[in-house]
Order: sequence, then structure tokens, then C-alpha cells
Amino acid sequence: MSYSNIPAGKDAPNDIYVIIEIPANAAPIKYEIDKDSDALFVDRFMGTAMFYPANYGYVPNTLSEDGDPLDVLVVTPHPVAAGSVIRCRPVGKLNMEDDGGIDAKLIAVPHEKLSPLYKDVQEYTDLPPLLISQVEHFFSH
Repeated sequence: MSYSNIPAGKDAPNDIYVIIEIPANAAPIKYEIDKDSDALFVDRFMGTAMFYPANYGYVPNTLSEDGDPLDVLVVTPHPVAAGSVIRCRPVGKLNMEDDGGIDAKLIAVPHEKLSPLYKDVQEYTDLPPLLISQVEHFFSH
């Protein structure tokens, strides 16, 4: 299987596919799927004791302003295994900056065909306030 053969979604930008690199609640280790080999590499050990507040991945066959595929945080009821592809619906965006410049992160929930839990979530502010605080705290430290 090649991740490069996976489209951005069924109806992007409203119905997207996300390739998970890091499951929710994972230890502070940054993993990245190498776009040439499709292997999951350890990118770095993060200097924080925090866990990932949501699944972290990217939309295949996209290019964000920093030159990488578009990053996505996927809120799910359970952690999703690294390397999995999940159909999602974006509900918000975090505007971040890193050494490469603008580094936006989409916030998404599973498509309603995967779980009815998030059918009433239309914007990220509809998510639990504690989760929103955890996401903001994670990316500001």
C-alpha cells in the first residue's frame, strides 16, 4: 500500500481522509510517515511531559504553507492506530507558526458514518471545553 495513492478525501475540504501518525494520548514522541517510503519514523523526542490530546496526522495529497501536507488533530472516542486512514469532517483550525513559517492545524471529527457521537459538533467550540484547553495548552508549550 502506498499512502500517496490515497486522495485528500471523498469531498474535500468538507469530507477528508486523515492518515494518523500519532494516536491520542500517546507519549510525547513525534512520529512522521516518510512520504517516499511510507515508513513511520521517529522524528524527535519532545521535551515535555504532556500527552497528545487527540490523534495527530495529515491529509494526503495536500500541501500547506509550510511545504508539508496539511496537519490534522482528529478527536475520537478512542485512540486510532498509527498508519490508519480515517474519514473526517473538519470543524476548525489552529493557526500556528514554526521554523518553517505558518503551520496551520485542522481540527476534525470522524465522519458521521463512523460515529454518531460528533453529529452535533459543527465548530471546534462545540467540543468539550476541557479538550479545547488541552489542545491549546499542548501546542503552546
